[in-house]
Amino acid sequence: MKTAYLDCFSGISGDMFAGALLDAGLDLGTLQTALDGLALSGVRVEARPEGRNGIHGTRFLVHVDEAAQPERHLADIRAIIEGSGLADRVKERSLSVFQALAEAESRIHGVPVDEVHFHEVGAADSIVDIVTAALGLDALGIERLVCSALPLGSGFVQSRHGTIPVPAPATLEVLRGVPVRDGGIDVEMVTPTGAALARVFAESFGPMPPLIVEKVGYGVGSRELADRPNLLRLVIGEREDSAQRGEVVLLEANLDDCPPEWTGFLVERLFAAGALDVWLVAVQMKKNRPGVLVQALVEPLDRDRLADVILRESTSLGVRFSVMERRTLAREPAEVTSPWGPLRVKRARDLDGKWRILPEYEACRQVAVTHGIPLREVYTWVYWEAAMRGEGAGPKDGDEG
Repeated sequence: MKTAYLDCFSGISGDMFAGALLDAGLDLGTLQTALDGLALSGVRVEARPEGRNGIHGTRFLVHVDEAAQPERHLADIRAIIEGSGLADRVKERSLSVFQALAEAESRIHGVPVDEVHFHEVGAADSIVDIVTAALGLDALGIERLVCSALPLGSGFVQSRHGTIPVPAPATLEVLRGVPVRDGGIDVEMVTPTGAALARVFAESFGPMPPLIVEKVGYGVGSRELADRPNLLRLVIGEREDSAQRGEVVLLEANLDDCPPEWTGFLVERLFAAGALDVWLVAVQMKKNRPGVLVQALVEPLDRDRLADVILRESTSLGVRFSVMERRTLAREPAEVTSPWGPLRVKRARDLDGKWRILPEYEACRQVAVTHGIPLREVYTWVYWEAAMRGEGAGPKDGDEG
C-alpha cells in the first residue's frame, strides 16, 4: 500500500502541503491544467526552489488579484469545485476540507454553516491550496496518509476580525480529537487550512509507520524560523510488511452503581457508534463494592464522541483516555459462494504476505438462524473452504488428513 507520512516538525499550512507534493513529484503542468478548470479569475500559481537552513524544497505561491475575488460562502465554493473537470474523488476530498472549515467557523461565530463567510480560508489561494493537496495525493497514488502530532505555536495574529490568539480558534476547532503538542515558538505554526487538510486526509496521527522509502518532498514555508527549518516533510513509500501500525484511544470508566441492563445497552451503543472493540471487566471497587470496568478501543478522531456515549448511557461521572499504538494485519471484506448462497467473510494477510479467510460472525449467524443449523456447522464450512483455496486458518488447519 502506497503510504505517505507528513512530518510536521515546523507545523503545516496549505501552501507547505502543496509544495511538499510538488517536490515529491506532482507535475506542475498537470496541476496547472486542473486549476484552470476552476475558472478562478485573477489567480496565478508559481512553484520555485527555495531553502531553509541548508535544506532545499519547493515553495508554492498563489498570486491573487484580490480585487477580483468576491466574498464566498460554502455554496459558492461547492459550485466552483463541482463545476470543474476534477476527478470525483478530488472534488469530494476538497469539499470535505471546506466542510470541516465551515463547521469550525460556524461553532466559533454562532452562525449556520451555510451562512459562514469564508474570509482568509475562503480566499482563492486557499481554494487552490486545498484542491492541489487533494489532486496531489491522488496523482501520486497515495492510498494512506499518516501525520505526526501537530506542533501549535502561540502568541497573536491579525485577522479580518481583529487580533486573535494563536492557535487560531478555527484551528483548534478543526483539530478536535487530533494529537497536538506545544511548538515552543511564538508564531502561528498550524493554519486553519493546514489543520483541516491534516484532519480530513490523515488516516491516523503518530510516529512514522515502517516504510520502504521511495520519495521525499519538502514544502517550504514563507517564514524564516529562528530555531528550526520552516519546512513540511512528506515521506512516501511502500509499507515494509503487511502489518499496519497506528494509534488508537482506550476509553475507560468504572461503574459500581449502574444496572446491568444499562451496561449491556451501553456496549451496544458503543459498537453502533463506531467503537473498534468494547469489553467489560469485573472489578472490586472502593468500600468493597463489586463493579464493572467498561473499556472501549476507538479511533483518535472518535474519542470525544464515544466518550459522550459513555457519559450519556451510564452512571459514570468521567471517562479516562489512554493513547496507545497498535499493530494489525491488513484485512479486507470478501464473499464466497456457500451451500446457503453468497456468504460474507474476512480476508487477512499474514506477515509473510499470504492471505487467509476467516468467518464473519454476523454473516454466519444469519445463515444459522435462517436455515436452522448450528453456528459451528457454518464456521466449519468456512474453514474447510479456506483450506481448499489455500487460504486456511483457524480450527480446520491440519485436519485435512
